Amino acid sequence: MAEQNSQHRATSAESGSASQVTLAEARGISKRFGGTLALDRVDVQLRGGEVHAFVGENGAGKSTLGKVIAGIYSPDSGDVLVDGQKVDRWDPAKAQAAGVAMVAQELALAPQLTVAENVFLGQEDRTFGVLRKTLVRRYRELDARVEFGLDPKTLVGDLGIADQQKVEILRALARNARVIVLDEPTSSLSATETQRLHELIKRLCEQGCAVVYVSHFLDAVLEISDHLTVLRDGVCVASYPNENVSKDKLVESMLGRVLEDAYPEKLPPPSSEDPPVLKVSALASRSGVVEASLEVRAGEIVGLLGLVGSGRSELARTIFGADERTAGEIVYKGTPVPSGWSVRDAVAAGVGMVPESRHHDGLILQRSVRENVSLASLRRYSAAGVLHVGREKRDVDSQMRHLQMRPPRIELSAEGFSGGNQQKALLGKWLIGGPELIILDEPTRGVDVGAKRTIYEAIAKMAEAGMAVLLISSEHDEVLGLAHRAYVLSSGRTVKEVDPDALTADEVVRTLFALEDLEEEELDS
Repeated sequence: MAEQNSQHRATSAESGSASQVTLAEARGISKRFGGTLALDRVDVQLRGGEVHAFVGENGAGKSTLGKVIAGIYSPDSGDVLVDGQKVDRWDPAKAQAAGVAMVAQELALAPQLTVAENVFLGQEDRTFGVLRKTLVRRYRELDARVEFGLDPKTLVGDLGIADQQKVEILRALARNARVIVLDEPTSSLSATETQRLHELIKRLCEQGCAVVYVSHFLDAVLEISDHLTVLRDGVCVASYPNENVSKDKLVESMLGRVLEDAYPEKLPPPSSEDPPVLKVSALASRSGVVEASLEVRAGEIVGLLGLVGSGRSELARTIFGADERTAGEIVYKGTPVPSGWSVRDAVAAGVGMVPESRHHDGLILQRSVRENVSLASLRRYSAAGVLHVGREKRDVDSQMRHLQMRPPRIELSAEGFSGGNQQKALLGKWLIGGPELIILDEPTRGVDVGAKRTIYEAIAKMAEAGMAVLLISSEHDEVLGLAHRAYVLSSGRTVKEVDPDALTADEVVRTLFALEDLEEEELDS
């Protein structure tokens, strides 16, 4: 990986004078949201031919800085310069005209339109005001550069999160941007898709583009970036070329301290003789679960391992009642779950779920953190239809301070917080009700290295408190580091049960890809 990174930097340096030109610059940028100072006099230069990474904890200001550069936010003070010229009243339209585009962490797609229509939205070919049927041809020419392989005629609303993120990236490329801001671009991508995206980024840099890479995946940052800017509490604390920078040094710059061990110590698992809180047998669903079986006991963390598309999220949604079950049995606390089991029934029975997409399924972004966190537990705070706001505020405030939300201002709308703080609010939404079974689907997606530790400790304490925990993560290290047991899923089936303490992440990846290759061979035969 280090060799690949050095080759990328060498290629960037060889791209000629384009790599020396500053395409865009932020000078003395400050930005407030209410009483919160999100950016404090930040300077940054974006040069052609370079990948410039913004890193920092959630709430450090890295996404805000990216949005200022892309014209989405107007700075309260400071200047944005393009090609050395100061731009007044910088906004998205001026940014697009100047060749600056952003792929935001919060996807902004039209679900009722096709992939091609989303990619070229606002850029359709017209003759005398009439749309021409050239979108598919133009789309295939664009996709030939990145090889994402999406069907241009598929409705975006029918795509998963990873594929929707690809559409956003294609849309930025379709606008011929010279400066591209990628905010958490790999949060929903597999390892193979991430590598393909990195190869595309390298090609863009070879063509003289400047790419801003905002990410909490530090290994990816160190692999792809040429320059690093570290933000802490809205202040630029370090900015240096990526030359022999260690992960430990980067983490220490971000946190202002040395990080403790990544995972809390595992408590002993419950006895295998204890009755399971959840038992699933030969489960199938309309969403793609074919034949899945598992057990989770009180005080136990059970992981699901699988590649993107293996059916992990679909299995979780079926257990929670969000997807329709077509076969098999779910037994919860010793009682078979009826076929009409719904999300409402699950919540009433003491089941909680942190979904894969916090924006689509988890939070109401326009409402306050207080309202979001208490939403699933309103019965605890109401009597005769009257909400006891004082007790609600006290409990929510205590929960979010425990999860180290920054700033802990629960009356602010959820959309104003960073992705990691939104994830903490979503976790708090279920913890405040004290569920007996909690399903965690990608609980640390979009969360920085410091905040991950907070969430890991919260997960460990859930099991310590006697909750049954079902954990899904695309970061296999998380499952291995936290779970007592794990099941391997492939094509909607549980293939086998494994001991997380006896495996490495590399062995898991090799196993999963071997299963995928075997299934392809069986289909071919």
